[in-house]
Amino acid sequence: MAKLPKSVLVLVHTAEAVLLLERLQPEGFWQSVTGSLEPGEDWESAARRELLEETGFSAQGLVDTGVRNRFPIRPPWRERYPADVEDNEERVFTLALAEPLNPRLQPTEHRAFVWLAPLEAARRCGSATNRDAILRQFHLVLDGRSLAS
Repeated sequence: MAKLPKSVLVLVHTAEAVLLLERLQPEGFWQSVTGSLEPGEDWESAARRELLEETGFSAQGLVDTGVRNRFPIRPPWRERYPADVEDNEERVFTLALAEPLNPRLQPTEHRAFVWLAPLEAARRCGSATNRDAILRQFHLVLDGRSLAS
């Protein structure tokens, strides 16, 4: 079944660090918790489900940031979507934790995790919208760009 071109990004963080997960494919691609909506699912339910599936973390304290992104679907994932779909709509959520916790990774999706200082996490993540979510959350500047709202 083809994926819906609607996804969530859940930025899991503490006051000083950001959780990134390394995907199995493509190797070396680091990101926050992400995933597509299932048919009939709303945005928040998808964020809660993906958070639980990819980390085992409770969604207590999950926040919808109000940030909405639209971007072209990248080649590594293109075949998962209907042929006539070119863009994906994404909504950004955050989950603040008191301290870094070890996630329970989904072994069919991720190979590793790391907690990084926000600027280092922004540099490492493989998606521009993920990078922007980190910069916005921590009111940071990277390469002369500030996304603080």
